[in-house]
Amino acid sequence: MIDYFYRFVVALGIGIFIGIQRESAYDEPEGKLFAGVRTFSLISLAGYVAALMADQLASALPFVGVLLVFGVLLALSYHRDVLAGKPGMTTEMATVLTFSIGAVCYWNLILLAAALGVALMALLSLKPQFRTLAHTITHEDIYATLKFAVISIIVLPILPNRNFGPPPFDVFNPYKIWLMVVFISGISFLGYVMIKIIGAQRGIGLTGLLGGIASSTAVTLSFSQRSRTNPELARPFSLAIIVAWTVMFVRVLVVVFALNAALAYRLLLPMMVSLAAGLIYCGYLYLRQRTYEKEDLTFVNPFELGPALRFGVLYTAILLISTAARVLFGNIGIYISSFVSGLVGVDAIALSMVDLVRGTTNLDLTVAARAITIAAMSNTLFKGIFALANGSPALRRALWPGMALMVAVGIVVVFVMG
Repeated sequence: MIDYFYRFVVALGIGIFIGIQRESAYDEPEGKLFAGVRTFSLISLAGYVAALMADQLASALPFVGVLLVFGVLLALSYHRDVLAGKPGMTTEMATVLTFSIGAVCYWNLILLAAALGVALMALLSLKPQFRTLAHTITHEDIYATLKFAVISIIVLPILPNRNFGPPPFDVFNPYKIWLMVVFISGISFLGYVMIKIIGAQRGIGLTGLLGGIASSTAVTLSFSQRSRTNPELARPFSLAIIVAWTVMFVRVLVVVFALNAALAYRLLLPMMVSLAAGLIYCGYLYLRQRTYEKEDLTFVNPFELGPALRFGVLYTAILLISTAARVLFGNIGIYISSFVSGLVGVDAIALSMVDLVRGTTNLDLTVAARAITIAAMSNTLFKGIFALANGSPALRRALWPGMALMVAVGIVVVFVMG
């Protein structure tokens, strides 16, 4: 009996929260709202009771009957809205889902019911953001998204999930390699969508933060070049670049943690130390800057088949080179190959080390963490050198201490890692 009461309370609570959202989002005079807090609560309870009656009577007819009555009421409400010139069905569809959530609560799928409730509230609350995204999205974005869906949903499942090649060079697994391509492309794609929703004109610092998720290299290239035409914004541009670099450390940690938690814990100290150094210098730049101006940074959709294929080739090449370097030169060979690979990017070497740790080579976790850290420092150094070479003198003065601090602390941690 207590279990039934618990499910009832969950159904009631979800209905109340959805009703609160609907009333808070309604902008017309009181009395014209189809369903508010009380109505949504009753709808959720109706779903719960309908499922209860169907269970107790061992027949689906009570549930279907209640659902039909509910459907007639919704049809009448929608007909009234159409006559009033308001053909939208958002609230009506929300009531159908709320009714279903009440039934799901009775069936004791509490986590699923809670997830459905949260998803429904998010979709209802994020209407302005979705409208902004719809208005800013381009045909190229849609085409790139379609290609991403094809490579992740259609191509990935048909690839063979087995290793090819003689040991210890049997690291070529088409499925795993393409899975890493999808994984990294998905992270970049998420950052791009966030920029589309929030907007790149929210300030230079926020653009650096979001841009670091999509591509810290893009932020570095764009702002270092813009510093020549806007030298008075050199310090804000430096702030955005350093912010993007610090996000790169977080991104590496998240990527590794999602695939190998043990390696991520070994990587935590060097990444967090470099991150802390970057954040400290960001705070210094933020306190020192006296000028502020909103700047727009143009990002193109990060997913294209060409770069995705190149990443897959690079990932495979690093796997083979790292394995060969370890066989020929031991751990020193891995460190050298990590430094060279880091000049191009950190994602491929990080994923390669994850694969080598859990593969037949059984690479030591500390060696793998050192290799990833070296690649991250190499990548930061390369981007810093490019920014110093292409930025204005004011940008160089503001940027080089932060770059030196982040790289120096990272290198020190690499040598003291046990």
